[in-house]
Amino acid sequence: MSNSILESTSGESTAMSADKPVSVTVMSMQQALNRALDEVLAENPKAVIFGEDCGRLGGVFRITDGLQARHGAQRVFDTPLAESGILGMSVGLAMAGFHPIPEVQFDGFAYPAINQIVCQIARMNYRSRGTMPMPITLRVPSFGGIRAPEHHGESLEALFAHVPGLKVVSPSNPHEAYHLLKYAATRPDPVIFMEPKSRYWQKGEVDFAADGDAPTGSKVMREGRHLTLVAWGAMVSRCLQVAELAAEDGIDIEVLDLRWLKPIDAAGLAASVRKTRRAVVVHEAPLTSGLGAEVAQLITQSCFDTLKAPVERVTGFDVPYPSGDLEDEYIPNIDRILFGIQRVLEYKRG
Repeated sequence: MSNSILESTSGESTAMSADKPVSVTVMSMQQALNRALDEVLAENPKAVIFGEDCGRLGGVFRITDGLQARHGAQRVFDTPLAESGILGMSVGLAMAGFHPIPEVQFDGFAYPAINQIVCQIARMNYRSRGTMPMPITLRVPSFGGIRAPEHHGESLEALFAHVPGLKVVSPSNPHEAYHLLKYAATRPDPVIFMEPKSRYWQKGEVDFAADGDAPTGSKVMREGRHLTLVAWGAMVSRCLQVAELAAEDGIDIEVLDLRWLKPIDAAGLAASVRKTRRAVVVHEAPLTSGLGAEVAQLITQSCFDTLKAPVERVTGFDVPYPSGDLEDEYIPNIDRILFGIQRVLEYKRG
């Protein structure tokens, strides 16, 4: 891999252990995703990256910045403004033995491609009895928080997770973004990789040598005793903020990053809630038929005898995802999450 990524990354440091050197770098999620893609292209000659402005410009969020210069215009290239065509081309490339890594520029632009995603990408392996796998990693800048106009902020996880044949994952920080994307790009199945665009500029440590940290299942981001906050994507950082505030009042909150939204880590979810005996699920999507309903059902199914209160959901509202000037009213904020925690902690059985 070229050193140019490392040279442009601020705050890099290498920590030495007794056994071997461990490279720990402070970088943004954007930089972590860029490095993961750089390494995937270097390691897999069949990997190709494409999408609107992904080539010379490096993407609207610069996730693919510099990749065309390093790996060539045949492996990192621009496409027309046609999401259905981008995903249709992905099907053909996968059938020809490539590992396509397409990008939909904004989550709201994925709607024109739903037919290709649901009717072709998700089903081709089944339709062909396993002779035509679809190793496609679809990157989707997702959720709100950047004050963008309409159709530039959506929460489509429930739509994708409902479709058999698709896997769905969302990272919450730079470390998770790097390892989850590298893992997703080696899967033989189609993976919808939902990147929380409001966290692209969040910086954090990335341990590139964390081989033991398998990027499968959920992950406890903060240990706690009194209640489990379940979240994914950008809401994980917000829940960690809430947990710190709750600790000032003596409330010990566990924060569980679901990471994989399809398949959901039911065992990890149950293990956390069995310990705390209470749960609040937080997501940006609307309440009705949101993924939080599935999470709540899994918790109830596994932990019914130990739960001290019904599972609470703190979510967006049942309205179209608003444009930027109303985002603060729509996205679950710290106060709304704290009120949800309070309702669960104060619940009394009749």
